[in-house]
Amino acid sequence: MTDTTRRAVIFGAGGAGLAVALSACGGGSGDTAAAGQDTSQGGQSQAAQGGGEIAKTSDIPQGGGKVFKDQDVVITQPEAGQFKAFSATCTHQGCPVGSVSNNEIICPCHGSRFSAKDGSVVNGPATRPLAEKQITVSGDGITLA
Repeated sequence: MTDTTRRAVIFGAGGAGLAVALSACGGGSGDTAAAGQDTSQGGQSQAAQGGGEIAKTSDIPQGGGKVFKDQDVVITQPEAGQFKAFSATCTHQGCPVGSVSNNEIICPCHGSRFSAKDGSVVNGPATRPLAEKQITVSGDGITLA
């Protein structure tokens, strides 16, 4: 019986350790600053849920764009005054895209490039386009629809 008790104690302690490790990995609402989210712009948590302002139009350069990793969106301005939004997750292996330059959305993991105009693949290894996301531009504010 003593052996069974030792096993129960060892497995119990291991399970408790696993529970602590898993809870440390979980992302709660209080972990956003620790996760590197820029909380200096108001409404970031609302923007993640849709409806809150995510950016100003002046934040998005023409021929370029900006990646908002916490909201899984990349917003581009392929032509003056034209704003587009796409998923910020590369369709190749799920890496977050890293930047937008010369009207191309660039994934740093394996070099895939996507059109800032329509999300289509410009250069692989990705074979599927980035999913388009709906945004609303009102005045100088951009919100997720």
